[in-house]
Amino acid sequence: ASIARLESSIPDFSVRVNSLRSDLKATIAKAKDEEARSAALQAFATRPELGSYQRGVDMLVYLFDDDEKSVARAAAEAYVRRMYSAHDMLHVDVGENSGVIEARWWYKYRSTAPKTNAPLRFGKLVLCDEQDLEKVGNTLSSSILPAYEQDVKDQKPAYIDMFGDMPVTDGTPLNTLHVLLKGARLEVDDETFSAALDKSLNPTKIVDAVSKAGVRSVNFIANEPPLYPRAFTFEATKDGLKEDPLRRNMRPTFYHLLELESLTDNYNLTPLPTVNRDLRIYIGDEKDAPNPRFASQRVFVRRLTHSTDLAGGGAERLFDKALDALESAQLDARVKETSSGSLYLTVIPPVIADDAKAIDAAFKKTVGDLIASRASRLLAARVDEIQVRLYIATDSSARDTIKTDYPDWADLDVFISPAPLPPQTSLQQVRCVASSAGGPWLALKTYIEEIDPIAAKTKGYCNLDGEDCVVDPEPSADKVSKKRAAARRVGTTYAYDFIGLLATATLASWQQRVAELEAAGAEIPEIPDVADLLVAKEILFDEEDDEFGVSTKNEREVGTNDVGMLAWDCIFKTPEYSQGRRVVLIANDVTYQSGSFGVKEDDFFAKVSNFAAVNKIPRVYLSSNSGARIGLVDALKSEIGVQWIDEKNPNAGFEYLYLTPEQLETLPQGCVEVNDVNDKGHHEITAIIGAGDQVSDGIGVENLRGSGTIAGVTSRAYRETFTLSYVTGRSVGIGAYLVRLGQRVIQMKKGPMILTGYQALNKLLGKSVYTSQDQLGGPQIMVPNGVTHKVVEDDFEGVRAILHWLSFVPDAPNKKSTYIQPALLPPHADPIDRPVTNKPPAVLSDYDVRQMLDDKIGGGFFDKGSFVESLAGWGKTVVTGRARLGGIPFGVIAVETRTVEAVIPADPANAASRESILPQAGGVWYPDSAAKTAQALEDFNNGEHLPVMIFANWRGFSGGTRDMYHEVLKFGARIVDALTVYSRPVFVYLPPNAELRGGAWVVIDPTINPNGMMEMYADPLSRGGILEPPGIVEVKFRDNERKNLARRLDPEIPGLDHDAADQRLHTIAPAYLQVATEFADLHDRAGRMKAKGVIREIVSWEDSRKYFYWRAKRRLAIDALVFSIIEAYSDSMSFAQALDIVQSFCAENELDWNDDKAIAEYIEANQDQASHLIARAKKRAILDEFKQLVDQADADIIAQAKAML
Repeated sequence: ASIARLESSIPDFSVRVNSLRSDLKATIAKAKDEEARSAALQAFATRPELGSYQRGVDMLVYLFDDDEKSVARAAAEAYVRRMYSAHDMLHVDVGENSGVIEARWWYKYRSTAPKTNAPLRFGKLVLCDEQDLEKVGNTLSSSILPAYEQDVKDQKPAYIDMFGDMPVTDGTPLNTLHVLLKGARLEVDDETFSAALDKSLNPTKIVDAVSKAGVRSVNFIANEPPLYPRAFTFEATKDGLKEDPLRRNMRPTFYHLLELESLTDNYNLTPLPTVNRDLRIYIGDEKDAPNPRFASQRVFVRRLTHSTDLAGGGAERLFDKALDALESAQLDARVKETSSGSLYLTVIPPVIADDAKAIDAAFKKTVGDLIASRASRLLAARVDEIQVRLYIATDSSARDTIKTDYPDWADLDVFISPAPLPPQTSLQQVRCVASSAGGPWLALKTYIEEIDPIAAKTKGYCNLDGEDCVVDPEPSADKVSKKRAAARRVGTTYAYDFIGLLATATLASWQQRVAELEAAGAEIPEIPDVADLLVAKEILFDEEDDEFGVSTKNEREVGTNDVGMLAWDCIFKTPEYSQGRRVVLIANDVTYQSGSFGVKEDDFFAKVSNFAAVNKIPRVYLSSNSGARIGLVDALKSEIGVQWIDEKNPNAGFEYLYLTPEQLETLPQGCVEVNDVNDKGHHEITAIIGAGDQVSDGIGVENLRGSGTIAGVTSRAYRETFTLSYVTGRSVGIGAYLVRLGQRVIQMKKGPMILTGYQALNKLLGKSVYTSQDQLGGPQIMVPNGVTHKVVEDDFEGVRAILHWLSFVPDAPNKKSTYIQPALLPPHADPIDRPVTNKPPAVLSDYDVRQMLDDKIGGGFFDKGSFVESLAGWGKTVVTGRARLGGIPFGVIAVETRTVEAVIPADPANAASRESILPQAGGVWYPDSAAKTAQALEDFNNGEHLPVMIFANWRGFSGGTRDMYHEVLKFGARIVDALTVYSRPVFVYLPPNAELRGGAWVVIDPTINPNGMMEMYADPLSRGGILEPPGIVEVKFRDNERKNLARRLDPEIPGLDHDAADQRLHTIAPAYLQVATEFADLHDRAGRMKAKGVIREIVSWEDSRKYFYWRAKRRLAIDALVFSIIEAYSDSMSFAQALDIVQSFCAENELDWNDDKAIAEYIEANQDQASHLIARAKKRAILDEFKQLVDQADADIIAQAKAML
């Protein structure tokens, strides 16, 4: 379809040929002499647009026999120069032979060796009128090849004198012949065409003539207007001239420039059709695979370019086109889902650079940015390799050549030469690679190549230090590649590749932050070097480490692990922590025994988790596994005997399994429990245990014990440090429990969490009820039930979500004295003193509270674009998430004011069950939303230690029969439990038109927290009370009281008789009901809340952002000092006592205790004084402890102590 669209969009054939003809005439018309003409045609031939999808270079072929000979000569020369633009063209001569155009040229392959050390080569282009394909060979042998041989003999000595030569001693042919076959043969298909040429070319006399002329290949071009020319290349082999199918319809120099020969060494290649003739696609199936079904497969996209604008958007354009081509190719039915993708680009124009290190820096910047911005596409396309080959000119003469005509270019560090360089320019061949072969995903490296000057093939390449050399540019699939394919088979990414993914995601976060700052006109921070964004050291078992049993002291090659659990100690340089922050990463290796949990895996997981918890390092778990490992003692299968009840009828059953005494003696001691030998000479087996290597990985209850251990470790880790789990593939049994026990969960769309596989359940039920694991634990189950906090589409989105979550977490999460470093976004990127303009309306039934929090355009409470919702699909009457206020990370709890629906799915195992949809009113706590509130508070407090903003707007709890049965009371009490132990500031704020009633007020009242961590505020338009005004009026301002009020206030009633007065009261009753309601409502206003001391302050919505920023900043600074002082006193001092010390410190420095901004700014600017305060507290604590010891000691102890001193 894409081919058809392109073909239909380009001009007609004759229009393009005439346009090209006009361009050629204009080019040569400007030339004053032959030298100028050649230079002009060289520039014309290397124009990037000549290779566009309009295929201008192919159109040149149709001008070779143009009636105007100057045009024909120019077309032939431009064609030759274009085809050989990646070679050192020494001389091109276009003339006529019997009125027919011929082109001759002498050239050398580009080489990093001195030009004189490269073989001299000859090429010739001739036109052939022979219409009978089977007679073409005769024409070659009778006229074309003899003339070719004579040209070489006549001209070569002179060119050797001018350019030098490297004689070939093994007889390898070097020269090329191009034959243009005139006349359309549209009715002949490619196979028939090739067969006819093959028959014509292989008589002995023709083969001998080719050999004698030193011809390496004969390229036939079939000129067939208005179609594009076809091409057939025949190689000189020991068996004669044979067509290489890979070169069919390929421009003659492409095979060499795209290094296709290196692919054929290890892969069987199947070409796929392409739109762009500068781009080729091949399916590569591994050769000599033991099992073809599981043979490794790669899809190669190989491209060359003449573009000179790679630094100005060209790289992005070429990258996207190559990726588009790969994605299209992967739709082919022959491409396996486990195949890997390889993108390859040869840059034809030389690159001007100071040295290879400058190229390396430019490559890492440009391609690193491209990978970061397209990581999801690259991951979906399974790209494991990107190669860019180019020649660089490093000497000053190259810059001097360019400076004359392009003065603005010469000062750039790296740029592609906009004009041809002289043939004598010294070049260096460089290969820039982004590869997953070594483990990390698409790791960026640059190599210097060594070229074979005769074959012009890469002999090998080494890194910039001359080390880490590679001999085979396109090796067959190695162990790591096969593991990567195995991981893809189960729908996940190979565990080692996550390091590269995380590094790419870190770069993407920097790019996003820079874009935000640029949009705000703020100062742009310097992005760390790509290689420093993530430094990961693998954690391994270490018997010498007495504390943890694991360390990063040792190393091993990727893929050589003998345990199905991996871990890394990582340093991330993120926008929030540009100097680096530590994170411990644990991952199942799903390619090792399906990622199952055995004894070693459990032990390793427990030790690494302990290492993270003790050191207060955030712990991230990448989950993809098959649960606890199961097995049998396989070594006994060939040993056991069966005592049948009736040996002739096994179906009658058996008595026992046994071993003979002889067998028992050969088995490891303790591998079985048996009875003494019986009268039949049998040891009846009573228990199979296994010993030594028979059960090295664990096969049963020992694995369950390990599962219990790591379940407990994970539960404790949630309270000891920050824990986060990412479900990247199926997670079964203990794998699913570990995810839940870590509480915070990100789930990939295709990563189910299950306890038992659906096939096993079907077996248990005796019928096929379930059809996939997703029915049991996919996002459609785990999001509505509150297990999963966030769902992502793929693993790159998953690692980005991990990093985003970590951006809200302090570097040392469970040290109470740690001051939370705000995000790098400066306040003026979203000014902290701007008014909050997105105001909740009076009628909230159709209002999305998320707009109030962050409307994405800078009118909400939090920093623009910073709010990230979590647990969105569960407990929908409450909205929870994380956001930033002036850069300070906050936990957020708000109230959904619209009616929502809770959906309970039908159970496929119960034919009578039906899906239930339960409407839930906004502004009410239900069992699920109360549990969600408590869960969010626990998450914010444990490990994250975030200050919290609660935007209170609850009318109460749902207390109906169903909700009471579903434990709404229990989950409401959990909110109190969570707030009681909360260790960071909690700001409860009633926004405009909000109300807080009854039990809803009780569970978030500030007095719940004993350390004064909670504060309550209200907007002037908010309300708070036990009952809503209409409700309290029915109880406390009844009808009789309203009538009495009317009798007192109504001027007409006193003059009426009884009946008329009653009628009047009835008439005005609605008005006095409104009066009574207003009277009751006046009791719920913010003024009364402030007067009664139940709120700290009345804060208007417009000013709330600025107010709470400074209040939070002050509380965090003060609390950091308070907890440091408490820590100095070994937790023996109360919060209130420590706060008194800090208050005295502020008074000493003449600070107004009620001025949040002044206190926050002073402490931030005077950290040395704050440190001195803490040091004094530590000294005082030591003295107090010493005094206490002295007071408790008797005279003898004191005397001994004095003597010791």
